[in-house]
Amino acid sequence: MLGELFVLFFKIGCMAFGGGYAVMSLIQRDVAAMGWMDAGAFQQIGSLAGMAPGSIATNSATLIGYHQAGISGALMATAGIVLPSLLLVAGLAAFFVRVHDHVYVRSIFYGLRPVVTALIIYAAVHFGFGSQLQSGKGFSWDTLGLLLIVGGCLLAIIRYKWHPFVVLLLSAAAGIVLF
Repeated sequence: MLGELFVLFFKIGCMAFGGGYAVMSLIQRDVAAMGWMDAGAFQQIGSLAGMAPGSIATNSATLIGYHQAGISGALMATAGIVLPSLLLVAGLAAFFVRVHDHVYVRSIFYGLRPVVTALIIYAAVHFGFGSQLQSGKGFSWDTLGLLLIVGGCLLAIIRYKWHPFVVLLLSAAAGIVLF
């Protein structure tokens, strides 16, 4: 089990372009394929991982590893998801310092922005509405509640410039009230 956790999250860590939110759907798909948890359990882990400090992908890996094999599983899953980026950053740091002003390098990073944005939007839709999409229920009162919370969060952050931590706390309170 420990080896499976490490290998799975190492592979995910190798594909983790765009940050934690961008790979949440990949984590969910692979964890479900392994039969480790269903969409509802993953949503709960994702919510907890998103509220904890640090990367949501790393936090999710840690929680999933703990869920599967206790502390040893948490350590293996965390090492697996962190190791690829650690190796990549250490290996490319010296090279990037020399070429960061090159026109092709700038163009590559500019071209990756829309892909990362699309991955984050995809993850948000599947994370927020995954159980409704998978069950085929479509629009429900739960969906309306989620949309109200999403709209309120966007308004608070974009228009009123509230601190994200305050928005997280208020969203949690709204979830308790609505659900």
